[in-house]
Amino acid sequence: MPIEILMPALSPTMEKGNLAKWLKKEGDTVKSGDVLAEIETDKATMEVESIDEGVLAKILVPEGSQDVPVNQLIAILAAEGEDVATAAAGKGAPAPAAAAAPAAAAPAASPAPAAAPAPVAAAPAPASNGQGGRVFASPLARRIAKDKGIDLASLSGSGPHGRIVARDLEGAQPGAKPAAAPAPAAAAAPAPAAAAPAPKATAALTGPTADQVKAMFEAGTYEEVQLDGMRKTIARRLVESEQLTPHFYLTVDCDLDDLMALREQVNANASKDKDGKPSYRVSVNDFIIKALALALQKVPAANAVWAEDRILRMKHSDVGVAVAIDGGLYAPIVKKAEQKTLSTISNEMRDLAARARTKKLKPEEYSGGSTSVSNLGMMGMRNFTAIINAPQSSILAVGASEQRAVVKGGEVKVVTQMTVTMTCDHRVMDGALGAELLSAFKGFIEKPMAMLV
Repeated sequence: MPIEILMPALSPTMEKGNLAKWLKKEGDTVKSGDVLAEIETDKATMEVESIDEGVLAKILVPEGSQDVPVNQLIAILAAEGEDVATAAAGKGAPAPAAAAAPAAAAPAASPAPAAAPAPVAAAPAPASNGQGGRVFASPLARRIAKDKGIDLASLSGSGPHGRIVARDLEGAQPGAKPAAAPAPAAAAAPAPAAAAPAPKATAALTGPTADQVKAMFEAGTYEEVQLDGMRKTIARRLVESEQLTPHFYLTVDCDLDDLMALREQVNANASKDKDGKPSYRVSVNDFIIKALALALQKVPAANAVWAEDRILRMKHSDVGVAVAIDGGLYAPIVKKAEQKTLSTISNEMRDLAARARTKKLKPEEYSGGSTSVSNLGMMGMRNFTAIINAPQSSILAVGASEQRAVVKGGEVKVVTQMTVTMTCDHRVMDGALGAELLSAFKGFIEKPMAMLV
């Protein structure tokens, strides 16, 4: 029986991807673990490995294809001993990929089974993914199952043709038989109509169309720049964040004189490698990451994220840090930042930022966290506000450090200060809790020795 190769979900939020390059061609022998193709997500270019063995009988989606939906049929693999020509002919046209879309829409549009015979015939065929001793699952689902010790054979898949996808592992327990058996019955008939509207019922505001915008300008006075996957995703997620997250803002000035003096001492005492170069160089931003991580531990109620019908409180301080790249930005996560030394944070951020700029980060390296830091101080910005990167519940906008005239003890003194503005999710924290978090941050920044003990 021909083996279907579907567009994989390389991250929990991935919906589409670009098929950048095929690394195997039709007729090539494929072994388990061989790299089949390079897929561009909104954030990175990743290699996709085969989980089956056989011969690549037919490529249905050519390299260079844009916005290929997750779980769309992209190629056919002829199993061992199977005739390649027969396998390719049996699934030769891209019809299966086209059938996947009508199959989801047809039940809602028309309940009469006679109205859509082709999709109905195609979908149930391998619906029981354990038949024949073989389990059909996406690479992401297999990876999650392996990490959690879950037996895929005990699950029923909700993906196309009964394929197990990441969402099917939610709530599954290691070594236990999840109550997945009743699910297909619910999903097979009435569920599609109920499941279709479930993802996001967002009353999104719509602006003018591309043609309407272009009509406002004289032809030849502008250049059209096509959006890549990263820019599209940034635009979509920020619009969703602004529409769905109730933001409020808190601003405070932080004195930096003690921090600057301590930073100079820390860097001066850095050990040297064999070439005489210091093993680390701590920046002001590294102090900011550490201070925010410790503040979250001091105010644990603020170290949380909104999860629709509940709040998830984090045990560790995972802090995202905005890194600008051409055409967009990443926010790699410094995991368990409260436990790490300043030198460790410094070297880790150097590595994450370098790989972010070459789009080599793994999804787990920029996913998660309850807060982020966005620092535009090095670009001369005195203060600004930032939009929360949902589902995080806060983001700290950091301005430039500068000398200011400040009244202290009845006297005007010159003090090095920076202005920071924290954007908070009002569903997770009220004003008093946000103020408590920002005050704790200010305390660590102004008394930085507390970060070293």
